[in-house]
Formats: sequence, C-alpha cells, structure tokens
Amino acid sequence: MKTLVETIAKALVDHPEEVSVNEIEGERSIMLELKVASSDMGQVIGKQGRIAKSIRTVVKAAATREDKRVVVEILQ
Repeated sequence: MKTLVETIAKALVDHPEEVSVNEIEGERSIMLELKVASSDMGQVIGKQGRIAKSIRTVVKAAATREDKRVVVEILQ
C-alpha cells in the first residue's frame, strides 16, 4: 500500500523528492500518512478534493484484496 500511494503522489507533484509515506499498521487496518511539500498540496488534493478522493478509492480497492481497512491522511 505504501509504495502505491508513494508512486501516485510522486507522479502528481513538482518536488517528488519531498514525498514521504508513513505506514501505521493495526490489526485490521492500515493508516497511511502522506506528506508532500507545501507548494504541492494543491496538486495532491485537487479541485474540491477530487484527486485525494481518487487516491483513497484506488488504495481502498487494493486493500480489499488483503481484507484490510485503509485510511489515507494527507499531512502538511
């Protein structure tokens, strides 16, 4: 999951070297904290949060194969 979010985020931003994903794994859930440069926040979130919602949808679809719940947080 971590590499999936990292790959998507790096493709979207102007400063891919500043993208980092922290994975916190629980018993039945995974929390992914995505950090990008402050100048790239708008590119990751998108207009009205559409890109962020799309990232979350793709990750949730991938997580169903592992029978886990995934939460993607975008941090500044």
